[in-house]
Amino acid sequence: MAKKLLGHLKLQIPAGQANPSPPVGPALGQRGINIMEFCKAFNAKTQGMEQGLPVPVVISYYQDKSFTFIVKSPPATVLLKKAAKLKLGKKPASGANKPGYETVGKVTMAQVREIAEMKMEDLNANDLDAASKIIAGSARAMGIEVTE
Repeated sequence: MAKKLLGHLKLQIPAGQANPSPPVGPALGQRGINIMEFCKAFNAKTQGMEQGLPVPVVISYYQDKSFTFIVKSPPATVLLKKAAKLKLGKKPASGANKPGYETVGKVTMAQVREIAEMKMEDLNANDLDAASKIIAGSARAMGIEVTE
């Protein structure tokens, strides 16, 4: 018999740095998920990624207190800021105050394609060209200029 799914939980945790302190611990604890077991499994799965890069994770938890999780690729905004050599701060989605009027950095189309390849499985695109257009649009919305 299949386990009864109680729900899903979405979190954004730095790669390789999951620990029981807030916000991870309380979010998992109130749903009855074993916090230390999740932290060890998450850190092992994200060990190959760049440490500290925020990674979205979707946790499915069941009635018998077990769980499964899916690690997604880092947000496009963080990858774009890194490619444009902008300062990565507490607020990963920040860019220009007036996008379209001012630019805060530049990325090449090659860097955009590289980011699109990395995020391809999480994007709603059929091919790499469409994925590149999505990433380039995110860059323009942040005030980052896309050059050839």
